[in-house]
Amino acid sequence: MDWFNAGDYEIARQVLQRGVAACYLIGFVSAVNQFPALLGEHGLLPVPAFVSRVRFRQSPSLFHWRYTDRMLLVLAWSGAALAAALVAGLPQLGPPWLPMAAFLLLWAGYLSIVNVGQTFYSFGWESLLLEAGFVVAFLGSQEVAPPIAVILFCRWLLFRLEFGAGMIKIRGGREWRDLTALFYHHETQPMPNPLSWFVHHLPRWFHRGEVVGNHFAQLVVPFFLFAPQPVASVAAAVIVATQFWLVFTGNFAWLNWITIVLAFSAIDDAAFRAVLPWLPAAGPSPAAPIWFVVVVLAAMVLLLVLSYRPLANLFARRQLMNASFNRYHLVNAYGAFGTVTKERFEVVVEGSNADDPRDETGWLAYEFRGKPGDPGRLPRQAAPYHLRLDWLMWFLALGARDTRWFEVFLVRLLEGDRPTLRLLRVNPFPGAPPRHIRARVFLYRFSTHAERRAAHVWWIRSEVGLLVAPVSLAGRARA
Repeated sequence: MDWFNAGDYEIARQVLQRGVAACYLIGFVSAVNQFPALLGEHGLLPVPAFVSRVRFRQSPSLFHWRYTDRMLLVLAWSGAALAAALVAGLPQLGPPWLPMAAFLLLWAGYLSIVNVGQTFYSFGWESLLLEAGFVVAFLGSQEVAPPIAVILFCRWLLFRLEFGAGMIKIRGGREWRDLTALFYHHETQPMPNPLSWFVHHLPRWFHRGEVVGNHFAQLVVPFFLFAPQPVASVAAAVIVATQFWLVFTGNFAWLNWITIVLAFSAIDDAAFRAVLPWLPAAGPSPAAPIWFVVVVLAAMVLLLVLSYRPLANLFARRQLMNASFNRYHLVNAYGAFGTVTKERFEVVVEGSNADDPRDETGWLAYEFRGKPGDPGRLPRQAAPYHLRLDWLMWFLALGARDTRWFEVFLVRLLEGDRPTLRLLRVNPFPGAPPRHIRARVFLYRFSTHAERRAAHVWWIRSEVGLLVAPVSLAGRARA
C-alpha cells in the first residue's frame, strides 16, 4: 500500500507526536495549578453549578457524571503522565494502536476539562490542541510508516490556522490594511513579555515591515504547504520563522508552539537531512495492517466531512474567529486580533485595612503573575504556560460583558481564600485579608527611553476611573 504510506516523513511524525504531547502536558499541568481555584467546587465559576444547567449533549464531559476537585486532579495528573510518556516516545515503540489510544485518551480527558471550563477555557488554542491531538492520534507507531492522509490533514489544519488568521485581519481593523497595526500591538497585546518594550520602540518602518511579513506568511505562504517538495518545506520554514518572532515578542500560551509543531508536517526527511546531514536515513517500514488502514481512512473521512463549515467560513463575509462547529472541537475555525486596540487599560485591584476606605494611605495593590501592574516591573515570560486569570483581567479592562467571575474573585480576596491567592504574584495582606477591596482602571503605556532612564519604569500610567467602589464583606452582607 505505497499510496497509504509517507515513509519520507518519519522525522515529521516524531516532531508532531512529541510536540503535540508536550502541549498537552502543559495544558494538564495548567489545570492542576489553576482549575480548582477558578472552576472547582469553591471556584470563581464552579463546575457543579455549570453542569446543573448545561446538558451533557451540549457540552460532553466526564464531569457531568460527577465533579470533585480530587477527580479533576486525578484526571489532570493522569493526563500529564500520559503526555510525558508520549513526549519520551514510549507508546510509539509499541504497535500502532498504542499511541492512537494514548492520544485519544488525552483528547477525551482534555475535552472534559475544556467543555466545563467556561470563560476560562474559551481560547482558540484550547480547540486547536484538541483538534491536533485527535489528528496525530492516527500517525501510528514506529512499526508502520506515517500515513500520508494524516500528514496532509495536519497541513490542512495549519492552513486553516494561518490563512484564517490572515483573513480575519484583512477583514478586520483598518490598521491591518494601512500597515499600522504593529505601531500599537506590542504595547496593547494581552500579555507583553520581556522583549515587548524593546520591540515597541523599533522604528515605524520596521513595524510596517512586520505587518507586510505577517500578511505574506498568513495569506500567501499557506497555499504552498501543498506544493511539491522542497517548496512545501520552504513554506513551512517561513511559518516557523514568523511564529518564533511571535514567541520572542509576546505571551500567547502554546498557540505559537503548536503552530510550529504543525508546520513540520510539511517538512520531509530529505529537507531535514539537507540541513542536518548527520541524521540517519529511515529504514523501510513494514506494511500497515489492514485494520490500521481502515481506521485511519475512516477518521480522515470523518474529518473531511466536518471540514465543510470551516472551509466555507474562511471565505464568508462574516468570518467567525476561533469557533467550534461541533461539541467535540474537531475541525475548527481559527484566527486572532482582527482588530488591534490602540490604548491599553488595566484593572488594578487594591485592598485596605483602614477604618475609613476614603483614607488613600491604606490602599495596597495585589500583583498578578503576568499582566502589567507595578510600572517598575519588567513584563515576564509566561508562555507556553497559560495564566488564565491574567488573560481574563485583560478582557475585563476591555469591557467584557460577563463579570460574574470577577465579582466572586473580589469576595475571595476579602475572605483571604488561599487557592485564589496562590494565583497571584503578590498578596499585600499575608497575615489576614483586608477589610475593603476596590478596583481602579488605569491607562498604561510603555515608557519612553528618556522616562525609562529617569524613573526606572517600564510603564507610565494614569488613572481613568473606578470600576468597583470600596466594598467589604460586612457591606456586601447588608446589601
